[in-house]
Amino acid sequence: MIAGRYTLEAEIGRGGMGAVWRGRDEVLGRTVAMKKIGVAPGGFTPDALRAEREAKLAARLNHANVVAVFDLVEESVDGQSQQWLVMEYVEGTDLAELIRQHGPLAPDEAALILAQTASALAAAHGAGIVHRDVKPSNILVAPDGQVKLSDFGIARTSSDPSLTQTGLVTGSPAYLSPEVASGQQATPASDAWSWGATMFHALEGRPPYQVGDNLLGALYRIVHEEPPQSEAAGWLAPALANTMTRDPAQRWSMATAQRFLETRPPLAVAAAGGLADLGFAPNEEPGPPAEDARTQLLPVDTAPRPVPAPPAGPPVGPAGPPAGPPATHEPRRPWPLVVGATVVAVAAVVAAFVIGLHGLGSDDSSGGTAGHRSTAGSSTPSGSATSPSSSANAPTKEAMESFVQTYIATAVDDPPAAFKMLTTRYQVESKGLSGYESFWGDVKAAKILSITADPASMQVTYDYRYVKPGGPTEENVTLQLTSEGDSFLIAGTA
Repeated sequence: MIAGRYTLEAEIGRGGMGAVWRGRDEVLGRTVAMKKIGVAPGGFTPDALRAEREAKLAARLNHANVVAVFDLVEESVDGQSQQWLVMEYVEGTDLAELIRQHGPLAPDEAALILAQTASALAAAHGAGIVHRDVKPSNILVAPDGQVKLSDFGIARTSSDPSLTQTGLVTGSPAYLSPEVASGQQATPASDAWSWGATMFHALEGRPPYQVGDNLLGALYRIVHEEPPQSEAAGWLAPALANTMTRDPAQRWSMATAQRFLETRPPLAVAAAGGLADLGFAPNEEPGPPAEDARTQLLPVDTAPRPVPAPPAGPPVGPAGPPAGPPATHEPRRPWPLVVGATVVAVAAVVAAFVIGLHGLGSDDSSGGTAGHRSTAGSSTPSGSATSPSSSANAPTKEAMESFVQTYIATAVDDPPAAFKMLTTRYQVESKGLSGYESFWGDVKAAKILSITADPASMQVTYDYRYVKPGGPTEENVTLQLTSEGDSFLIAGTA
């Protein structure tokens, strides 16, 4: 018995930081997950300090999608100290294992998991915490569809002195953002990239970057090359494009990403039946302990470029200003780095990489199947390097609908950015930015209930619900779009 209270029942996982056991809290009579961390004679090891940090940071987050940490205890066995992190436990699996067992996920399936993960990250960022190791094996999935973000072991708060240090890289290489891969400090925007990279893995069945034995080459590609695109993204393409963009300032916040995913009707339908109804519930027979100590944590409870503007609120409302096309961003320019100098810089980062602290893990291998599930309504292939439309000469129904979805999300989150998605004439008709904000400035949330686009007439019709201080309102709106380069603008209402 550990600390006179916890009984160990079975080892359920093992990874770089230690073994994970299913245990029993004899005082409260509940099942728990227990992570064992060694403590060196005469002092704490880096892993022990990491466990203490995880306990303290997780204790600050009371969120349905974050693994709860109950206790941190120390036990001495035969003169050797062991530290145990006691967490909530749930039957289930992690996202990496789920993908290995069932292959790539369809967009609706991935959204059900990633929306909950975005919610957890938004809460962490709101508390001043950067996770720094978002990846599939740290996302735990219960059979009922409940999702938990785990492993805050290398997370930091904004006041942590280590955040001011450069040249020290922590996290899993395949999911690192370009700025972190080049030795800069991690920020909430870095977590957003890793979340997008996790989405890519879920949709494609493999990480966005293959690391293997060539860590230097992987880091170089992350820093200098355009991020890979997913041919299976479907309606998730805007979320992928707006999080896996190399400029941190252009990335969506996790709150914005969460809103975008939750405005899609399929998400609510899927949530009603849990993951089992989507066809990939965990196997009933538990397998052998995973190499990456994550199956342990099974806690309880619970687009094309340029990048489109972040999602925002609903389109034009009753006396509200019109909606407009996604804010256009300047084409991404290659980072102004000399190849030779860059190789040296990346090599220095590799030298500082804390591989021993957090191994590559199961996420970093290709795993899964090479094929994709056929998905109805798939959007344009990711090979396109431009905007929402699959062809500059022939706007598609999917591109037009995706544009309006993005516009609505942007109007709620950032009205000035959404205002730029209107034609100049429609901006004037909306009485300028002040007139536009007189409507959208009060909108707290918006959700598109149904949407259909007609490329022939360049019109998009949708029903949506938006919430203002006076309560929710539902409306039917038809927007007239016009092509603007490879994107669209909103020319008015029809």
